[in-house]
Amino acid sequence: MSASYIPYCPEQQQLLPSALQDWLPAGHLAYFISDTVDSLNLNGFHARYAKDGPRNQPFHPAMMVKVLVYAYATGVFSSRKIAKKLYEDVAFRVLAADNFPAHRTIRDFRALHLAEFTELFTQVVRLASEMGLVKLGTIAVDGTKIKANASRHKAMSYGRMQSTELELKAQIEALLKKAASTDEAEKDESELDIPTEIERRQERLAAIEAAKARLEERQRQADTLRGRTPDDERKPRDKDGKPRGGKPYQRDFGIPAPKAQDSFTDPESRIMKRAGGGFDYSYNAQTAVDEMAHIIVAAEVVNTSSDVQQLPMVLKAVKEHTGSAAAQVLADAGYRSEAVMAELAITQPDTELVIALGREGKVLAKPRDEQRYPHTVAMQAKFQTSEGKADYRKRKWIAEPPNGWIKSVLGFRQFSMRGLQKAQAEFKLVCLALNLRRMGAMQRA
Repeated sequence: MSASYIPYCPEQQQLLPSALQDWLPAGHLAYFISDTVDSLNLNGFHARYAKDGPRNQPFHPAMMVKVLVYAYATGVFSSRKIAKKLYEDVAFRVLAADNFPAHRTIRDFRALHLAEFTELFTQVVRLASEMGLVKLGTIAVDGTKIKANASRHKAMSYGRMQSTELELKAQIEALLKKAASTDEAEKDESELDIPTEIERRQERLAAIEAAKARLEERQRQADTLRGRTPDDERKPRDKDGKPRGGKPYQRDFGIPAPKAQDSFTDPESRIMKRAGGGFDYSYNAQTAVDEMAHIIVAAEVVNTSSDVQQLPMVLKAVKEHTGSAAAQVLADAGYRSEAVMAELAITQPDTELVIALGREGKVLAKPRDEQRYPHTVAMQAKFQTSEGKADYRKRKWIAEPPNGWIKSVLGFRQFSMRGLQKAQAEFKLVCLALNLRRMGAMQRA
């Protein structure tokens, strides 16, 4: 006796038009994102198209925002892959309502609305606060390196720039002399498009000179922060300009080290050490996470690898997004700074700081000069108490999971856009998408 199966007729046509919404189960993330975006203020997105008139009909901004946010919430960041999903994925088709923008349209929409997506992140944080998912009792701050959209092979060190610059100048000079020679002298030589060769070398030389200028300006800024001046003659000096003890500087003011590098593809990115060893052109992404439901309440990006000066910026962003300061802030030893703690004691006096003074398990010299390092000595005393230790232990399970979700669950390990401003906006888009994913899960629970 043959088996009896549930009818399967792939050639059967539907007799009545179906609703795409019937293809997704109730409580699906796409529905939550759609409803949430509809409740947000999208006037900034609409304003760009207000004067285009009826002849130019762009795709509806609400649809584009829903598709992009859902794409980032499910780990799809490439505009080409998003365009492909609009045909193949039911959730994408439901959100797009059978609109099919090309990948260039998706890419341009994302790039044109950087400020609007930044504002949207703030709206989502405030919505989470209204839902009772953000309390600002305790927040934890952490930084993670995310690879820039830059190739390590399209970069050059300062020393190599200097030698290549001389070579290109010599080649250009030789080609100019060759162009000025007579046709008779060149009649037996191989054919060479001299103007094209000169132009190609001049473009390369201009790119190298611009990269050199960026490195030198960066070095001048770093030397100024160290207290150096252009006329210091490589000798360490005090604030009054008088020579003081110490080894002389190795290089003149504003001259980078020969190994200092600059990227031609994304000049604003910086070489940073990656986890597991090695170096990449990257950005330093900073997150502040609320203890209540792991909602990211601040998401900033900088192009310096150190976390030590970033805490005031992050806490200022928390206040801007939520309207109030956190009662307690937890941070690891990378944020340790006497100057930063002194600044925050003035700007955010009601916020308690719990900042580690070193890595766990390592014995460190205890600061004893209370007059010179009062905040560091007070922090050391706090960590001697059981309450201080218990507070700091919460940092790992508050701050680190969202960074793990961003990199391992969503798979966001490299920025799609180039430049610091675009990286900042894209990271906020990632974090607002993750927040909505988290809020949707909390609502279903």
